[in-house]
Amino acid sequence: MTLTAPAVPARSKVTVAALTATDLYRFYHAGDDETLALRGVSLVLDPGEIVAVTGPSGSGKSTLLACLAGLDEPDGGVVRVGSQTLSRRSEGERAQIRARSIGMLFQSGNLVDHLTVEQNVLLAQRLAGTVDRTAVQRLLESVGLGDRATSSPPTLSGGESARAGLAVALANDPTVVLADEPTGELDEGTADRLMAILRTRADAGAAILFVTHDLDLAEAADRRIALRDGRIDTGGSR
Repeated sequence: MTLTAPAVPARSKVTVAALTATDLYRFYHAGDDETLALRGVSLVLDPGEIVAVTGPSGSGKSTLLACLAGLDEPDGGVVRVGSQTLSRRSEGERAQIRARSIGMLFQSGNLVDHLTVEQNVLLAQRLAGTVDRTAVQRLLESVGLGDRATSSPPTLSGGESARAGLAVALANDPTVVLADEPTGELDEGTADRLMAILRTRADAGAAILFVTHDLDLAEAADRRIALRDGRIDTGGSR
């Protein structure tokens, strides 16, 4: 008699969230006054998706972005990047995780003025402990700045500065990209190009989250999260 081993059920593929925020609280004190900037915010960002965070001024968007990036420490709750806990670590440890796994794009301050565009991207690589000049050139070409590698930031146009900042954010092929009003100061054509680059990165598996006041731009995201008074407004999210 031939014995047949029982079939082993196929294991389902488990996808680890790119970024997870659980029950975030952030308080600010000014004298006797206390401001609750975040009140129990939780979210999950999956690989390959683009999420827009909207809300009125003072709703907690910038505070949330800073906590997700590890630039600010929440008073309560935890942020994880992949399987790594970002919260409750030293600034040095948070900076190391940030350099290797998180790309950040802000409205200003992405570039060091006395370095060339190429050197700015190389600096971001060095902070993560890896340098690949060939990859830097490919990246600059992908954002349309292949011929501006040796230019200094003050000589760039607004659109070129935005794309150079994006190249810095993408220097280490991050698993998470966080952006603050990424198209706020850009003309429509440049804004469309920047968002197309972010979509390409998402299609390659990166998770993208951006903060914006522009509801039309938010509609281009896969999902929208609305903040109001430091909380997620479930009526305004989709």
